[in-house]
Amino acid sequence: MEDEELEDYILAHIDPEGETLAKLDRDTHLYHLRPRMCSGHLQGRLLKMFVRMAAPRRILELGTFTGYSALCLAEGLAEDGELHTIEIDDELEDFIRTHLSQSPYGSRITLHIGDARDVLAQIDQMFDLVFIDANKRQYCEYYDLVFDHVTPGGFILADNTLWDGKVVEPGKKIDAQTQGILDFNDKVAHDPRVEKVILPLRDGLTIIYKK
Repeated sequence: MEDEELEDYILAHIDPEGETLAKLDRDTHLYHLRPRMCSGHLQGRLLKMFVRMAAPRRILELGTFTGYSALCLAEGLAEDGELHTIEIDDELEDFIRTHLSQSPYGSRITLHIGDARDVLAQIDQMFDLVFIDANKRQYCEYYDLVFDHVTPGGFILADNTLWDGKVVEPGKKIDAQTQGILDFNDKVAHDPRVEKVILPLRDGLTIIYKK
């Protein structure tokens, strides 16, 4: 069975993404470069389900892009939960805020525009769940940056950790983004402070549990 047929079957047998997210996905494809960066239906439902299971009160997201994953994470939160999401590209701000305002879950989200290193120092909170989906070159730095802000028993989710299969392509020149993912995967694999597993979903999703 072709991968596309299998994905269509999966999407037909899970919860729908809903009109607001579908519109956000369409607008992302219409108006932005690299729309593949948008989490999309399957990963979005997984993020929501993971929040349902882990029941975090506070979530941090590094890399908002157009806001799809933030809305999915917020959808799984309890009503008194909160999500802080950080996006470095200020040209995306108006688009993000417009679509967050159209969702009933947008009020649970605080959008920060700026460098994660500066913003996190200003927030200075502990989080039960962190979702990393930003510059792949800096994944190791992000990991070190957020680790002490994750509560014991909390989770770090890292997206794109198989990087379209480039992590195992032999004989090819390794670009900076692929090297960043390789370094991150090795770093997490050898970190005794955490338990970890990689899911081969889309571009790879690593689930990290802080002991």
